[in-house]
Amino acid sequence: MQYRQLGTSGLKVSVLGLGTNAFGGRADKATSIRVLHHAVDMGITFIDTANIYTNTQSESIIGEAFEGRRDQVILATKVGIKNGDGPNDGGSSRLHIMREVENSLRRLRTDYIDLYQIHTFDPTTPLEETLRALNDLVVAGKVRYIGASNYAAWQLMKSLSISERFSLAKYVSVQPGYSLVDRGIERELVPFCVSEGIGIIPYFPLAGGILTGKYAGGAKPEGSLLDKNPNFAARMDDARMAMGDKVVEMAKELGTTATALSLAWLMHQPGVSTVIAGATRESQIDDNLQAVGLELSSDVLNALDEASEEFIYVRPFGSQPRRK
Repeated sequence: MQYRQLGTSGLKVSVLGLGTNAFGGRADKATSIRVLHHAVDMGITFIDTANIYTNTQSESIIGEAFEGRRDQVILATKVGIKNGDGPNDGGSSRLHIMREVENSLRRLRTDYIDLYQIHTFDPTTPLEETLRALNDLVVAGKVRYIGASNYAAWQLMKSLSISERFSLAKYVSVQPGYSLVDRGIERELVPFCVSEGIGIIPYFPLAGGILTGKYAGGAKPEGSLLDKNPNFAARMDDARMAMGDKVVEMAKELGTTATALSLAWLMHQPGVSTVIAGATRESQIDDNLQAVGLELSSDVLNALDEASEEFIYVRPFGSQPRRK
């Protein structure tokens, strides 16, 4: 396994991380725990979850899996997306953050969170309020580092400016959707992160399976996102599916898999600290690990860049389709 600094912080994370939004959903508890243990045994240290994943089950399963092994992993979770019917059951207010961090700590069976991330920008809460709350958690020792998720470059810049002005803890990372079929962050967010030393943590690196070849020929594998989530079909447009086929072809020529090639391409991008890839069975961990150490020549990287250039200028893969 390779390990990298998370941005310019002192925290080292495995270049391949594990996403857990399927734990307690598409993967039952016993399977999820096996996947978690296998991931750590193979050198993966960065485990990413959120308080809303599978109605809190993901955090609870992770807590059970690593009880007694807490020091072997870097636990990252998130707060901010609405998780109840009350007026304060969402957002990044001090009230919501302080309440939810306690809930996450309890479910994760730990007294500290390595990376606590605001799940999405909250336009109704002043950034200073959010950052002061997060700073208090760092000072209290309940949180080691803070990060953002789904922030635009200007939102991240404003956050860093406020932290600098008031000597508050700074975001060390940002988590955006990023893949060969979703390159929009290269317009502004990537150069900003490289300039300011913010670690990039891509999610949806395989575009829900499009970049693995699993949907080739109209296939609909049992247990896949397409099988479990009919809304996912709206993201499978012709251009992205064609790019998936292209990646499969290139991978065959290189003697590797589409999965490994897609993940390795991300690992070669500027500013990327760790790539979050989900898994619902142990064999998927092994498949994803083939990307680690897969060196891509400048010719291969250029070919992938050119083939996927159009995806710098399209709607983000994870965004909801426009209403018709």
